[in-house]
Amino acid sequence: MPVYAITMLAAGIGIPLLAALNAALGVRLGSPAAAAMILFCVALSATTLVTLITGPRALAGVPLAPKHLMLAGLLVAFYVLSITYVAPHFGVGNAVFFVLLGQLISAALIDHFGLFGARISPLSLTRATGIAVMALGVWITQRA
Repeated sequence: MPVYAITMLAAGIGIPLLAALNAALGVRLGSPAAAAMILFCVALSATTLVTLITGPRALAGVPLAPKHLMLAGLLVAFYVLSITYVAPHFGVGNAVFFVLLGQLISAALIDHFGLFGARISPLSLTRATGIAVMALGVWITQRA
């Protein structure tokens, strides 16, 4: 379990870095969409390499996968485009605050209902309070 926690901590650290780097690229290029396209080209290259190393046979299952699962690609595109556009105007901290708030709400609902095959973890009063405290903590850090 510590490996999972450390991996996700690193992913969490990467989200604001991604936002700041891609927002700066979008400003430099004069186009958030062009910056997002570059990001996805780099991401495609990296994930292609990892897939080739770890097991390209997994791609054979793509035609059998439910098509609605492919919508995740649209969600990541929306995230990257929106953070690349919004962060230079709203601030990386403020943008990521609302991303985190959205993640807390969405994660609680996904876990509560076991959506998309997620392990069910009911939203108890204790858990809801914890999420509210986390949201409050993030909000406090962003107050000027």
